[in-house]
Amino acid sequence: MESDTRSNGRTLLAAAVVGATATVAGRRIVSRLTRGRFGESEEYNVAKVRVSGPIRRNSGRPSPLTGPGGTTADAIVEQIEAADEDENVDALLVELNTPGGEVLPSDDIRRAAVEFDGPTVAHATDTCASGGYWIASGCDELWAHDASLVGSIGVVGSRPNAAGLADKLGITYEQFTAGEYKDAGVPLREVEEDEREYLQGIIDGYYEQFVETVSEGRDMDPAAIRETEARVYLGTDALEIGLVDELGTEDDVEERLATLIDAEPEIREFTPERGLAERLGLGAERVAFAAGNGVASVFSNEGGDVDVELR
Repeated sequence: MESDTRSNGRTLLAAAVVGATATVAGRRIVSRLTRGRFGESEEYNVAKVRVSGPIRRNSGRPSPLTGPGGTTADAIVEQIEAADEDENVDALLVELNTPGGEVLPSDDIRRAAVEFDGPTVAHATDTCASGGYWIASGCDELWAHDASLVGSIGVVGSRPNAAGLADKLGITYEQFTAGEYKDAGVPLREVEEDEREYLQGIIDGYYEQFVETVSEGRDMDPAAIRETEARVYLGTDALEIGLVDELGTEDDVEERLATLIDAEPEIREFTPERGLAERLGLGAERVAFAAGNGVASVFSNEGGDVDVELR
């Protein structure tokens, strides 16, 4: 009887230890997942937002098959606006690592940076190209690393051409439209020369807008911008031709921020608001993307519209 009592006691003690360990681990996990959701206690005076990956319109949570969706402009704009409304924030730091993306979403982010009430500093890490540079032109200063890739001030318009495949499969195209150019760019037939000129005119219009935006934001001669011919430059070369203001590391940028706000910079990163359930699902989603990356690479955009991007 005494032996059974001791055995039961040891079992209960082991269970209590395991339960306590699990509780502590669970609290740590929940704490990490909910960090920042129930109030911030740290002091800060600089807001940091990241623009990472392809820039696109907010179209909901990305599928695991299509992979990380890149930067959703709506979320970035909300973060900048939240920082602007935060009485603790004196300056905005925009960290850029993006090859570009959609035109209007890029401009939405740029406008939000322009409207921020306080100093704004853009910092290019690996790549600040095309749509990323469009955004950077809305900031007071642009910093880059020596080996950063900066520039690509140009516009790309693309459409699939499946006319030859349709002929082989015996597929004919027939569509009823009102307006001569309503179906311009449909992939199931060849583009007529006048349609090509029409579509190229749209791309040229976006390019002129890009040049004008950079010229005004960066105080550069439009002719000098066109002379870059949409090339990307290493940070050192970008500095020489005026595409960036300074070269430096994150520490150098913080020193500059200290000068701008006349105080030691305490940086808080503003990130999109996500519910607990969504945060719990992120790990599984990343694993799913890693497993499905090979499959996802064969998918392409559908539809007959011409895709216009800054890249």
